[in-house]
Amino acid sequence: MIEKGALNEVPMFGKRSEELSHISERMHLGLSVEEMSRMQVYFENEGRNPSDVEVQAIAQAWSEHCSYKSSKIHLKKYIFGIGKEKVVAEGDAGLVSLDDETAIAFKMESHNHPSAIEPYGGAATGVGGILRDIVSMGAQPIAVTDVLYFGTKKIKGFPSPKFIEGGVIAGIRDYGNRVGIPTVSGGIVYSEFFSPNVLVNVGCVGVVEKKRIRSSAISKPGIKLIIAGGKTGRDGIHGVNMASAVMESGEEDISTVQLGSPITKEPLIHAVLEANERGLVYALKDLGGGGLSSVVGEMLQSGGMGGRVLLDRVPLKESNMKPWEIWISESQERMLLAVEEEKVGEVLEIMEDWDITAEVIGESEEGKRLRIFFAGERVLDLDTDFMTSPVLYERPSSIKERRIVQVLPKNPTDFGKILMGMISDKNVRTREYVVRQYDHTVRGSTVIGPFTGIVGREGPSDASVIRPDWNKESGVAITHGSNPFYSQIDPYMGGKAAVDETVRNLISVGAEPLGFSDCLNSGNPEKPEIMGEFIEMLKGLHESAYDLNLPFVSGNVSFYNEAGKRRIPTFPTILGVGKVDTISNAISPDFKGTDRSIYLVGIPTTDMGGSLYYRRLKIDGGRVPYSDPKTLKRRGWNLLRAIRSGKVSSVHDISEGGIATAISEMTIGSGIGALLDLSPLGLRADFAMFSEPQSGWIVEVKKDREREFEEILGEDSMYLGQTQEGSFEVVRGEEKLVSVGLDLILRNWKRGYL
Repeated sequence: MIEKGALNEVPMFGKRSEELSHISERMHLGLSVEEMSRMQVYFENEGRNPSDVEVQAIAQAWSEHCSYKSSKIHLKKYIFGIGKEKVVAEGDAGLVSLDDETAIAFKMESHNHPSAIEPYGGAATGVGGILRDIVSMGAQPIAVTDVLYFGTKKIKGFPSPKFIEGGVIAGIRDYGNRVGIPTVSGGIVYSEFFSPNVLVNVGCVGVVEKKRIRSSAISKPGIKLIIAGGKTGRDGIHGVNMASAVMESGEEDISTVQLGSPITKEPLIHAVLEANERGLVYALKDLGGGGLSSVVGEMLQSGGMGGRVLLDRVPLKESNMKPWEIWISESQERMLLAVEEEKVGEVLEIMEDWDITAEVIGESEEGKRLRIFFAGERVLDLDTDFMTSPVLYERPSSIKERRIVQVLPKNPTDFGKILMGMISDKNVRTREYVVRQYDHTVRGSTVIGPFTGIVGREGPSDASVIRPDWNKESGVAITHGSNPFYSQIDPYMGGKAAVDETVRNLISVGAEPLGFSDCLNSGNPEKPEIMGEFIEMLKGLHESAYDLNLPFVSGNVSFYNEAGKRRIPTFPTILGVGKVDTISNAISPDFKGTDRSIYLVGIPTTDMGGSLYYRRLKIDGGRVPYSDPKTLKRRGWNLLRAIRSGKVSSVHDISEGGIATAISEMTIGSGIGALLDLSPLGLRADFAMFSEPQSGWIVEVKKDREREFEEILGEDSMYLGQTQEGSFEVVRGEEKLVSVGLDLILRNWKRGYL
């Protein structure tokens, strides 16, 4: 590099492909030769070499993490635009209407690579980042969620699964609890294929008055740029570049992982929202991936503006930082507020009142040039369209031919033992050892939390419900859907199943589904087979969401989840939100009384591929259960009508482990048993009990309301049995298949062993 005071030139004129590749590698840019050549041509037309600040800025904007360059073409085709009339606004998060005055903001994000390198910090800053996304829309966060995917096998050169799991859980716990936002929903999945590729998918939900929703676009000159929050340091430099590449080992550069500070975040949220509520904020965006480089460029470019920034004014954690380090640092707890000049003083006063560091660092200008100065020297001068517009790739894709082999296992002889094994399975048993570390009741607005039922023996809930406004009776339901075991066999059906589960969970608490956010996890998109899986998954998501007319209002793509020859399946994690009209009518899965009728909504299946039953039998074959969104909509919305009309006491969706596991979980929180007769189902007993039919629920109907319930559900409902005291029994006519005491079910679910 040629050094000229603050300006360091990167010589690119006349460089051959291999030399450009070497520059990318040496500067940790993560750009291909094609992308480096495109940059070279741009600066040749400018008649000069680029500065190191310019090269680093372009690399951030063109990274997979920031630009979605391998997925955007397909996202536009399959995901964007569904149910668009229901979308109130889009930005760092998406919004749907809760009522005439209020919108719900929600978003999912991944912090997979950072959590594999430094589990505690990676997970903690994942929570911090998703909170900022919600605040960026002008919304008050009301709940945090997390879905975690842990490996079960130690891989040479990487931390042990227990070390990763412990660090991730502690990071989420410490950040969420200290910032004072309840962690109310999520999940944990264990499988060998997440070794060492741990996935940390985090979500956040917030509420905002519609008149206070903020855009991130700056569309007029003279708007001042205020950086507020934590100071800028060298932590998190090249974070997006690291997240846009395959991990080579467990010894990646830990400096790419940001350092979180929830004690700074909590007052920052208050200060930003106060400024917004007082009408002082023109536009708003958080500093996440790519730091100032990404946020300033995107805010100006989206509004058709240029701008001027003085890097000397950025508050720093450490001295002697180079201009490019300041510009691309991903230090946490920072927001960028765009403020009209006459309101700057009032905003800075608010920040001072909350003890938040804040400085004016620049302003918007006419034109489309972004100019950055340091020590009086211009270190960046770029066209914002070029800087923020990478090449979008339609990468080669191929569909791996999957030969479906239907496998018929031997007829079991001890159904009770099988059921207890399922209840104690690591992917079914209680998550109390994690969830009890999280505060899910802080702020006092949690109506339904992660567990429900009798104190001391609470069982799992399908969705959480938050009361966002104490002056209103409505609630926000929050849940997730995901099944990587289905997606490993069939990414298309895995995508549909994730939507199905999300909707089932929302319906189960009496909520009308309003929309989704997605976190799309996959391997290296440069491999045709993986790109083919990704497209198949999107097709499944599209078909289900389109038929339901429910939008994906926001989301995230996480590629390159590979290490050596090991990679994850291609699958989605979905965050779903819904509206509960009256929180007093929200229901939970635990049985409410004895001698009440139990109904099945749905039909058991012989498709058992990826099911818990087949996994425990170590059977690889079989077809993934089929999800039909039209059937889901008919059954789900009719069941919702029955719930809202007061005919239903409890509901639990059928998922891992099938009907028998679902009913077992309903006994856990209630201490009320059940007598179930499989005769009407017409299937082998193990398929009837353990298959995982999509669009299916177990429903406890109130006494003397059975006929009304049947009239609403029609042929989609089937009477299965009664609640009872003392035990869970399964019969087929005169044949007794299972008779298990409720304490044994509880003990297995709590302890995870027989």
